[in-house]
Amino acid sequence: MKPFLLLASRAEDRAAAEEHAEFARFAGLSLDLLHHVRMEAGPLPSIDLDRYSGVFVGGSPFNSSDPEESKPAVQRRVEAELRVVLDDIVARDFPFLGACYGVGTLGVHEGAVIDATYGEPVGAVPITLTDEGLRDPLLAGIPATFDAFVGHKEACKSLPTHAALLASSATCPVQMFRVKQNLYATQFHPELDVPGIILRIQTYRHAGYFPPDDADRVIAGVRDTRVNVPPRILANFVRRYGA
Repeated sequence: MKPFLLLASRAEDRAAAEEHAEFARFAGLSLDLLHHVRMEAGPLPSIDLDRYSGVFVGGSPFNSSDPEESKPAVQRRVEAELRVVLDDIVARDFPFLGACYGVGTLGVHEGAVIDATYGEPVGAVPITLTDEGLRDPLLAGIPATFDAFVGHKEACKSLPTHAALLASSATCPVQMFRVKQNLYATQFHPELDVPGIILRIQTYRHAGYFPPDDADRVIAGVRDTRVNVPPRILANFVRRYGA
C-alpha cells in the first residue's frame, strides 16, 4: 500500500506529534505509512500525489475567514502553498479528507462562504447524517446520529451548489461535505478521543476558544463523554483508498 499524507499546521510540538499519532491510530496506519508534513514549520516541499494513497489535512489554529491583512505571515504562506496543492487534488479528484481546518481550506477553494456565524464552543455535539450522507460510501456503517468533538471559531455558512452536504448539527448546519466523488471535509474532529480533546484544550487555552480560566470547566465537560464513532470515518477512508 502506498502511504497516506498528513498536512498539518500546529506549531506546538506535542500537539503536532499527538495529532499525527491520533490520525495514524484511528486510521489503522503505522506512523511510517502516514507521512507527516508540518506546513507551518517551513516552505511546503513539492508534493507528488502519485506517491500517496490519499491526503489528510489536520486541524489548525488558523482561521481561513480572517481578514487577509490580519493574518500572520506564516498563515498567508501556508494558505498560498496549500491552494496550489488543492488545485492538483481537486483537478484529479484525488482522495482527500480535511478535518476542521479542512472545511476552511477546501471550502474556500471551492467557493463556500466561511465565516463566524456558526462557530461552536469546545465540546461534544450530536451530528446527523443527511440522506446523501447515509448513501455515501465513506460513511458506510456510521449511524444516522452520533456524537463528535467540535471547537471552532469559523464554519461553512453556505456550500457551493456542486458540493454535497453529508452531515449537519443543530448549531452548525455544515458538519461534513463532499466535492466530486473523493474530496471530503468535516467540521468535527474524527481524529479525537477524550485524551486528545483534553490535550487540545490544555494546549489552546489562551487561543480564544474559551476564557483561559474556564479550561478546567471545559475539560470537565468532555471528560465523561462517549465519542467513539467519528474515528471510524478515518478507518473507512484508508480501507476505501488504501487498496
